[in-house]
Amino acid sequence: MRKLLLSLLLSAFPLVLFAQTAPDQDQLGSWYMYFFSKSFKNSQFGIQGDFQFRFWKPTKDIEQLLFRSGITYTPENANILFTLGYANITSGAYGESDATVKENRIYQEALFSNKIGRIFLLTHRFRYEQRWVETQDMRTRYRYNLFLNVPFNGSALDDGVVYLAMYNELFINGQKAIGGGRSVEIFDRNRAYLGIGYGLKSNLRVQTGWMLQTTDDWSKGQLQFSLHHKF
Repeated sequence: MRKLLLSLLLSAFPLVLFAQTAPDQDQLGSWYMYFFSKSFKNSQFGIQGDFQFRFWKPTKDIEQLLFRSGITYTPENANILFTLGYANITSGAYGESDATVKENRIYQEALFSNKIGRIFLLTHRFRYEQRWVETQDMRTRYRYNLFLNVPFNGSALDDGVVYLAMYNELFINGQKAIGGGRSVEIFDRNRAYLGIGYGLKSNLRVQTGWMLQTTDDWSKGQLQFSLHHKF
């Protein structure tokens, strides 16, 4: 019985650390990201994904390491992109602790775009996730992201075009109970972003900006640096 209790305590130890150490809301964090996508020649299928290195501080104290990729499908004569993918995430505790929590995730996504006027480029992304977080029951989550890009010197995000980039993403948990008598709120988080981008090539863009991430417990600003690559 002692061994069983000790094992349960050790398995819950990372979550205890996370709960006790709230992030410094005045400390600016940073996210470094690479997004890629490719459509297979003469095919409706392709791939897309991203690698993200997230820090609680500008260059240290790992918040998350995220690796995600999926198979895409575009139906004929339809302005929509479907994705079935997998993600692996390692989340780090804020501050001195080296505690981490592992997560494996499967997700389904639908993405479509439309234009308002000549320069207002809207993209809608709906994502449904099945999450296997260490020491928790399997969980689900719903996400909706509305992107708005506004080119300053063109009508599309092409080579040499400077553009304003904005988005807002809402996260909703599919259930409150997460196992072991623990629970979370239905509202998971919200991310609001404002940035500036530049087209290095017709298939390569760089973007930087500021994102405010808000949960039930804290709200924190993050600098974001991203590279967007179609190949």
